Amino acid sequence: MIVLAALVILLPFAGAFAGMLGGRRLPQPWVACVPVAVSTVLAAVVAFTVWRSPGERVGTLTLIRTGTLPIRVGLQVDGLSGLVGIMVCCVALAVQVYSVAYMSDDRRYTSYAAFVSLFTAAMLLVVFAGDLLLLYVGWEVMGVCSYFLIGHHWEDRANSRAAVKAFLVTRLGDVGFLFGIFVLGVAAKSFTISVVLLHVGGMSHTTLTVAAFLLLCGVVGKSAQFPLHTWLPDAMAGPTPISALIHAATMVAAGIYFVARVYAVFWLVPAALTVLGLVAVVSMVGSALAALAQDDLKRVLAYSTISQLAVMAAGLAVGARSAAVFHLVTHAAFKALLFLAAGCVIHATTTNMLARYGGLRRTMPITFWTMTAGFAALVGVPGFSGWFSKDAVIGAAQHGALHNGDYAGHVQGGWFAYAPVQTPPSPVRPPGGAVWYFRADPGLHLPSGVAWTIYLALLLTIGLTAAYSTRAWLMTFFGEPRADAPAHEAPKLMTWPVMALTVPAVILGFFGLGAHELRPELEPSLLGIVLVAAGFGLVWLAWNRDPAADPVRALGPVRPVFAKAFYLDELYAFVIVRPVRTLARGVAVFDRIGIDAAVVGTARGARRLGSALRIPQNGNAQSYLTALLGGVVVITALVVIFQ
Repeated sequence: MIVLAALVILLPFAGAFAGMLGGRRLPQPWVACVPVAVSTVLAAVVAFTVWRSPGERVGTLTLIRTGTLPIRVGLQVDGLSGLVGIMVCCVALAVQVYSVAYMSDDRRYTSYAAFVSLFTAAMLLVVFAGDLLLLYVGWEVMGVCSYFLIGHHWEDRANSRAAVKAFLVTRLGDVGFLFGIFVLGVAAKSFTISVVLLHVGGMSHTTLTVAAFLLLCGVVGKSAQFPLHTWLPDAMAGPTPISALIHAATMVAAGIYFVARVYAVFWLVPAALTVLGLVAVVSMVGSALAALAQDDLKRVLAYSTISQLAVMAAGLAVGARSAAVFHLVTHAAFKALLFLAAGCVIHATTTNMLARYGGLRRTMPITFWTMTAGFAALVGVPGFSGWFSKDAVIGAAQHGALHNGDYAGHVQGGWFAYAPVQTPPSPVRPPGGAVWYFRADPGLHLPSGVAWTIYLALLLTIGLTAAYSTRAWLMTFFGEPRADAPAHEAPKLMTWPVMALTVPAVILGFFGLGAHELRPELEPSLLGIVLVAAGFGLVWLAWNRDPAADPVRALGPVRPVFAKAFYLDELYAFVIVRPVRTLARGVAVFDRIGIDAAVVGTARGARRLGSALRIPQNGNAQSYLTALLGGVVVITALVVIFQ
């Protein structure tokens, strides 16, 4: 099993290595697609094996002795990694196949495909890593790959700036993330994930709190949550398939996955989960409002990603780990579908602007029906995948709100058992999980106000999601055509992956019905349906009055505020960017008139002194003879005078 997991990671890496070295001498579509396809098959075998025989498999490939704490280069396979691994591979395969047609005229397709493969391998390393430092390697390689892929068309300054912004903002969070790993590793005397989870119950509360908040910095940056979310909308400057890969299965999914992987650390620090919940509230509502007023189709989907990731973060904050992971998987399916379908629209119309679409359902029927299914899953229409996973999160949030923030009896998945205080503490063996020691009841209790805030924000987000999805759907496919040229259906290599992703976007939710904690509850489901209908109805009525106009024009003066995402980028520019630039200019001036002037002045003084000293050493024999005779005359005169 560990060998298969290693092959799942190594095959895309080998494809990236071959693509970078072989260049155009190799048949690039095959080099890009075949390794990921084989990796997908092997990931399916791993996932099926874990499903048939639940449990954790840990294997060490090699041991690196550092002089202090050893680093075990090993992998860990369990239900969580098996599920997320097959998710990553399926989306990556769809993106690679789609890119063959989408990037067919790009002369840098070779490097593009290689970086996509490396990106995929890095995310799979995060998923299957059995050591925190090995996980961190994959975590950082993803950051580097995102820089190159977002800035693929670097000749456009906006693209290169977006790539730099994504790299710097995520690196800011990763500083805290790395120190959080160090805190956990030193406290557990090992970086092996299973060993760390074994010892979390014996760590001091201060150690766990520091580690949890430091790790949360990296999670917030990677998963684009407030206040480090601003890089994700700008990342739309990259090619559309990259947007699908980043937003659906890699990069942003890594933060949510990591919290689920080491959930015991956060569970024992309710303050960290409280902060995560509040961050999720701001992110989900603020991003949904921003999506409502965007003119660019890809930016609508980008802000939607931030909002849906916040829904997952909210699920983790209220103890609904299984529901959060379930929504991570369903979101990967329908968001990859939406981005790739959006790429078909952009390919046909040569523009990202919603105002330039209209009436595309007639000329692009495949894209229309597949994108409709994607929007239905995103909104949470009953029967589609997003409805099942989102309602499971809302059900958990409702439980805590109605029980004064107490989630002790509503831990989803049944794997969070605990032992009463004993000396020494006895091991706890959750089904299919590692052995964890707890010194006391780890039941989660959030402040009642926070629990209610999370629950109400989730309900508001449902209505807003329906509203912005309906607006994008209507402006793209209905009304009169507004494109400059007649639209057409995308090539088959682009439509096939979109149709393939439609299947899980529609039916994936039914696979969660076998788990009791993932079954939708009647009351939250009915309330969610009412909110979806309200969001859809309001936008439909506004659009139906004037199909040629933007349905959200009724927002009036607040629309520019939403369109600019509450001017947070402008605030950062004023508070951070401008002062840093001013300081940089001051340093440059000081360097020029201070340090450089001193260095240059010293050089000039040395040159002048050297010029004076070289006069008697110029190699001219006539000058030497003249000086000799002059010296003899002076000496003779002195002798005569003083005799």
